[in-house]
Amino acid sequence: MKTHRLADIVAALGGELHGDAQLAITRIAALEGADAGSISFLAHARHIDKLARSGAGCVIVAPAHLQSVRERGAAALVTDDPYLYYARLTQWWQRGELTFMPGIHASAVVDPSARVDPQAHIGALAVIGAHASVGAFAVIGAHSSVGARARIGAHTRLAAHVTLGEGCSIGERGVVHSGAVIGADGFGFAPVQGRWEKIEQLGAVRIGDDVEIGANTCIDRGALDDTVIEDGVKLDNLIQVAHNVRIGAHTAIAAMAGIAGSARIGRHCTIGGAAGIIGHIDIVDHVHVDAGTMITRSITEPGRYSGLFPFDDNASWEKNAATLRQLHGLRERLRALEKKQ
Repeated sequence: MKTHRLADIVAALGGELHGDAQLAITRIAALEGADAGSISFLAHARHIDKLARSGAGCVIVAPAHLQSVRERGAAALVTDDPYLYYARLTQWWQRGELTFMPGIHASAVVDPSARVDPQAHIGALAVIGAHASVGAFAVIGAHSSVGARARIGAHTRLAAHVTLGEGCSIGERGVVHSGAVIGADGFGFAPVQGRWEKIEQLGAVRIGDDVEIGANTCIDRGALDDTVIEDGVKLDNLIQVAHNVRIGAHTAIAAMAGIAGSARIGRHCTIGGAAGIIGHIDIVDHVHVDAGTMITRSITEPGRYSGLFPFDDNASWEKNAATLRQLHGLRERLRALEKKQ
């Protein structure tokens, strides 16, 4: 079992420790399930009752809750933002767990023209295509495929069974979880005499630094220009990003969301689970879309957006939607008339 002293944690991450610096910590735990060897955190005052019942040996808290921890005899690690400290603690803890040795597994297939940094790790049965590039300390998981001319930045980790298509790139410190497919063909077909003629997808996918992509998420290559995922974007599992979409820096998107072709999403946005965004629209920075919401037109003002109108035949739906949009105005007019009576 891995053990860290509180002194080690503070030395690595900072914070103000109140309590035994030599206390051995064996795990990070939620307040409810913590024991004397656990470090936990209190991120919000509404969970203060859980703190009173917790057996944690140390709790990460804001200054306002220091006394509550000390009263129950536990150590306290004080910081202005306990949730952020907890996030960084998990990263520090995980770095000690990951032990990927540099080198190329004997069963991997690496094209002679590929450039693999000596400090990179290429797992069993992985395939690295012609003229691909893998940066220092990058990890390519077992059975993953890196296409010809694809590029992977330093410290980026592809889990097992990830596909990075031909000509696609991901920057530094990225994480791509199992089953993700980056660079499949976009959904492009031209109708001709009752059938469909394929439009070859000639673009690629460009992904910035510090991006995380969840399991079984698919990001399609562009038709002509590239699909672009900017720095710091976080994508959950089972998301579809269609061709020529652009997602701005530090936007986060929850599971099951679908983004149609050529949509442009701004920076610092959040998109809730199972939300849908139609193609060829623009969403400005700092927009927050609730779960299950269907965005059918461009959003030009920051803010929070919600709603899903039941489907119907198109003509009826458009009439009902237009009427619904006028309900508030009609209500105010009715109230004004009632006051006159």
